Amino acid sequence: MSATRNKGRKRVLVDVVIEDPRWQQDRLQALADAAADATLHHLGHDPAGFEVVLLACDDTRIAALNAGFRDKSQPTNVLSWPEWDLSAEVEGDVPHPPEAGSHDDPEPLGNIALSYDTCVREAVEQGKDFDNHLRHLIVHSVLHLLGYDHIRDKDAALMEETEVLILAQIGVSDPYEAGAEMPL
Repeated sequence: MSATRNKGRKRVLVDVVIEDPRWQQDRLQALADAAADATLHHLGHDPAGFEVVLLACDDTRIAALNAGFRDKSQPTNVLSWPEWDLSAEVEGDVPHPPEAGSHDDPEPLGNIALSYDTCVREAVEQGKDFDNHLRHLIVHSVLHLLGYDHIRDKDAALMEETEVLILAQIGVSDPYEAGAEMPL
């Protein structure tokens, strides 16, 4: 799916597809574009050369996706499907850089799905601002699309450190303080 909009409209980095009407299109679009833009800029990539598709759904839909792709039948906050495997071979190394497209023909980085139900529940349970929680999950997901992961210890440390730096640049405090759990 192309993130390029109709002629005369500004191209967006994140093509937000609203499946659950509780998501607010304009608000989520602004949060997603800003978080993805900050992530790419922080890593030295020009956001104009990339696109991401974000499905804004509910727990039922994300549970089905989680079951289909990860063999886990429960809902989760966010899922990511990278277009390319950019992961580093050596634990703790920075992933391989993506090849950028152009403003007129951006390279797809992959797809993200966010569950409204789980995101709201987590923000309330963890005493976090909902928008800041979403910013964190989007930064986290874009890092996954760029080859970052948290399965191996050194990779997890690199990803968390990178997230915290990006979030600080956009005014979001460290989400890992006070034992907050890492997104999937």
